[in-house]
Amino acid sequence: MEDRIRILLVEDDSDWIKAMTSYLNGEDDLLVVGAAMAADEAVRLARTLDFDVALVDIQLAEGGSEGIRAAADLLDVRPVRVIMLTSMNDEHTITRAFTAGAVNYIEKSRFRDIPQAIRAACRQPGPMDALLKEFARLKREEQLSGLTPAEREVFEHLEAGYTQAEIERKLFKTESTLKNQVGKILKKLGVRTSKQAVDKVRRRGIDSE
Repeated sequence: MEDRIRILLVEDDSDWIKAMTSYLNGEDDLLVVGAAMAADEAVRLARTLDFDVALVDIQLAEGGSEGIRAAADLLDVRPVRVIMLTSMNDEHTITRAFTAGAVNYIEKSRFRDIPQAIRAACRQPGPMDALLKEFARLKREEQLSGLTPAEREVFEHLEAGYTQAEIERKLFKTESTLKNQVGKILKKLGVRTSKQAVDKVRRRGIDSE
């Protein structure tokens, strides 16, 4: 069927991949088109594979939450719908999943709910998109709240891709003043370079948690 929802599985358990592939492909409107067992493999697939939804296991590495960073990386590559799968259900993990841009979070024991969650993510995205957009805005404001208005203006120019020389000219700042402000921005955001500062805010601080 041409209108099947295409799915990428990101999971480090090969048995789970096989079971979920068989289960989801048994639905007339769903089709698993690829699987990855690690975050870097998932990102490589995302650059070449056409899919609509990624089912991402939070615990790609034993005892960790590599899947959350993998979700953020996937969304950097293409605007797909991400549903996180896990055996954990603590509030902090759930919050981080949505911070990464996931549209849903399902415990693996509730696997029978996955087909409908996939359909809802693709066909009824409006309310969740609005919530995620507002969540991202609040997370951005939280990260930038420690900056002064002048530092915020500098950061926004860095975020827009301007070089420090260009910012000096646009904001009529001396080299020493701008250097001092950039240094304060980096210190407040806990990073070493302007690129890291922009990436951290864009990814809603997900790498630092």
